[in-house]
Amino acid sequence: MTTVIKLLTLPTSPYPDQRPGTNGLRKKTHVFQSEKYYLHNFIQCIFSSIDLRDRQGSTMVVGGDGRYFNSTAIQVIVQMAAANGVGRVVIGQNGIMSTPAVSCVIRKIKAIGGIILTASHNPGGPDGDFGIKFNTASGGPAPEAVTNKIFQLSRTIEELAICPELRVDLGTIGKQSFDLENKFKPFTVEIVDPVESYANSLRNIFDFAVLKELLSGDNHIQIRLDAMHGVTGPYVKKILCEELGSPANSAINCAPLEDFGGGHPDPNLIYAADLVETMKSGQYDFGAAFDGDGERNMILGKHGFFVNPSDSVAVIAANIFCIPYFQHTGVRGFARSMPTSAALDMVARATKIQLYETPAGWRYFGSLMDAGRLSLCGEESFGTGSDYIREKDGLWAVLAWMSILAARRQSVEDIMTDHWRTYGRNYYTRFDYEEVDLDAAVEMMLDLELMISDRAFIGQVFTVGEKKYQVEAADNFEYSDPVDGTISRNQGLRIVFKGGSRIIFRLSVSDSFGATVRLYIDSYEKDINKLFQDPQVALAELVTIALQLSQIHERTGRRGPTVIT
Repeated sequence: MTTVIKLLTLPTSPYPDQRPGTNGLRKKTHVFQSEKYYLHNFIQCIFSSIDLRDRQGSTMVVGGDGRYFNSTAIQVIVQMAAANGVGRVVIGQNGIMSTPAVSCVIRKIKAIGGIILTASHNPGGPDGDFGIKFNTASGGPAPEAVTNKIFQLSRTIEELAICPELRVDLGTIGKQSFDLENKFKPFTVEIVDPVESYANSLRNIFDFAVLKELLSGDNHIQIRLDAMHGVTGPYVKKILCEELGSPANSAINCAPLEDFGGGHPDPNLIYAADLVETMKSGQYDFGAAFDGDGERNMILGKHGFFVNPSDSVAVIAANIFCIPYFQHTGVRGFARSMPTSAALDMVARATKIQLYETPAGWRYFGSLMDAGRLSLCGEESFGTGSDYIREKDGLWAVLAWMSILAARRQSVEDIMTDHWRTYGRNYYTRFDYEEVDLDAAVEMMLDLELMISDRAFIGQVFTVGEKKYQVEAADNFEYSDPVDGTISRNQGLRIVFKGGSRIIFRLSVSDSFGATVRLYIDSYEKDINKLFQDPQVALAELVTIALQLSQIHERTGRRGPTVIT
């Protein structure tokens, strides 16, 4: 006899702090674990934000980066999906599915959306971070109108619907059916190979025969890929090693771990230092690291040559027809987030392709892609992607670079230096001042805005040593979405100098790091004799101006930034 699973409606009380950011709701793991119905409330609000008629019998995709609490949260999501009228839930085996793969699967199976359990590049484990992100039917992060609706619902929630007796076997691929009380159709859970659907998409984008020759042919290159114990490990193993023939030992830290092996799964020069040191030996031609959920990437060349993420997207743009996908689709447009260096602008100008400058946050790119206006985009925070899905995609970026290496038969460093000779170089750095006093940071930003808004500020000349910088424009960045006219204000303070150099200040607040002031320095250099300086030396004058203007050390009580990238 089939067991009929009961559907319960339970009373609950709202929490005031469930406002999702551009990357969903992120908190310390213990908040989701220990606060009664904290997880349940937010999940209920996601389901309640979807019209009941659309929700009824719909398909939802669920996956996570494997961090601590992932499997527990998935069981709750499935129980609540069943109680809220969803007809089918598709889940990666063992609850594992990268963020780009979730986006891919949502689009392929025409799901109503997806729930991704990740705090991206933040640490995991009982003392680490946990996050919940809702992606809509486009496969991209929920737009602001949706996240605002979820937040409003979270402030007034009084009850939640759940089938607490429903338990799913996450380890076995295949379908599981459940008969629910007062439901005519069974509720279905489908456990899928998390890699296969995504790998199929990549096979249609890149020339795998060419990449296989590059990685395992007679004159193959040596590569080193570090998955940092995040979700990308199984994808790297299956696609790069098993299918494209790279040796198994070329991929390291490929087992997803609940605490990322005690590390910080953030692919930059600080947290992927082991990879950087290995690359310095000269044994490998190409290196890459990935973050916790597979969105971000860092590219390295032989001897540890570092490719700045802003340069990375510009190089892909300049060599875009090395990728078969773009030979078929053409190129509709390029985009970068406002704090990202203007290296991409130089390629757009030379190729006469439309460039969009958006606020930070991948969802702004998604709107342009949905309207057919955008093909390639990137952010300074190690994110790169294209319009085949609606998320940044670390593995896609790595295969894009490999396609360029295969076509040009040059080293990473030679490709980069050729690029600078052609388009000029944007020297770039970012200083993060983390966990600063919020009131002091807000006051500093307000004073800065007042200063740069003064008409007399435009045209002002700053002299440092022998260099002079004249202010050409200054504002608090505001973005009007060219698709729907939505205006996003207060996206960061910009000071633009004649010749294209920029100083940018942004303030962000998170539960993990408190208030963080970010200072970005972008200096354009086209003099061929000045293309190969140390970035920190090349940027020293602009850094001095930024520190003088903001008085950031004095205002925050900090002697220097927490992190420099």
